[in-house]
This record gives sequence, C-alpha cells and structure tokens, in this order.
Amino acid sequence: MADPVADDLVASLRRPGGNVTGTTFVGPELVAKRLQLLREVVPGLSRVAALWHPNAYSERTMAALLNEIEVAAQTLGLQLQLVPAVGPDDFVSAFAATARAHAQAVIVTPSPMLFAEYKRIASIATNGRLPAMGAAREFADFGGLMSYGANLPDLARQTAPYVDKILKGAKPAELPVEQPTKFELVINLKTAKALGLDVPFHLQQLADEVIE
Repeated sequence: MADPVADDLVASLRRPGGNVTGTTFVGPELVAKRLQLLREVVPGLSRVAALWHPNAYSERTMAALLNEIEVAAQTLGLQLQLVPAVGPDDFVSAFAATARAHAQAVIVTPSPMLFAEYKRIASIATNGRLPAMGAAREFADFGGLMSYGANLPDLARQTAPYVDKILKGAKPAELPVEQPTKFELVINLKTAKALGLDVPFHLQQLADEVIE
C-alpha cells in the first residue's frame, strides 16, 4: 500500500489495530531528494514536469503526495508542471504538454499503473531528449535516466515472515506495518550519454548501481 494510515486501513503503523498489516512504500518525503538529484545532473534546471496518476491511491494520500512535490519544487526554486495521466493512452498528450511548457526534466510519481508502464515512459522521455527520474530501480533498468526509492522486490520479500507469523497464530493487529529501511539510487549512464549529460562523479560514487 501507499499510506495505510491515510487510507484508513490501519490505526497506526506501530499498532494497526485491525485485521490488516504489511508493508508501505510510497514515502512522499522522497520527492525532494529526487528533485535534488535531477538538479545535480541537469545543468541550469529550472522547469520540471511531474507525471502523476490521479486516484492512484486515496484522496488524502494523493493530496499529500502532490503537496510534497509542490513544496519541494518551491523550496528548490523550480517551476513545477503537474501532468496527469489516467491511463497509458494519456502518455503522448502528457508528454506533448510537457514539451509545450518547455520542461527540462520529468519526475514520475509513484503509481501501480505508471510502474507497469515504466518501459514505455522511459522510452518516450529519452526519445524526446527529456531527463527522467523514476521512483523505483526498474525505471533506470528500462532506460530512464535515474531512479531513487525503495527496492520493491526486497520490500515484497519482507511480507513472507509476516505470512509465516500469521499462519502460526500472530494477530495482524499487533504486527507493525513495515516501511523500507533502504533506498537505492540507480543511474543509467548510457541514457545520460544519449541525452548529452555528464553525471557528476560524486553521484556515481553514491549510486547503488551505475548502468553502463
């Protein structure tokens, strides 16, 4: 889930209190870090587009996510353009709107639909010579410039011990909802070269993986 507290699924992360527990991954606070990383790679970055999926999560979760990216952009002195995509058929028009607004980079917000379409989104962005940042490593694997976020397969594997505990009698109400403990930065140097960008060496050293 994105934010199980905001989605009214649990009373709190520490003590869910009902019959639901598991893992959560969205982390709206990661948005500022993604924008900072983009600014370090794209010279003179001043205009950023955010590709987002309306109704991907609950109304409160989406409001928090959009507020976080707006505040982060304002703090970093970036002009932000919110570009909605309800489904894959909206990608062409979304990127056309991004081009009309002269955005210099795009950040892809968390969403199951957008995650499933990472390969296509990365291709459209690169073909349009638009540096793009995703929320999971798969985005960089598929050709996006960078990604920063939780490792989703690792997070999914964290659920296995919970299944074991519940089958042995543990109550979900007493099992804390787990959050990611590690966030990974993946940089695709091949894409950076295609876009004519030089990734600072210190960022390459900080990256968990550099794709060449």
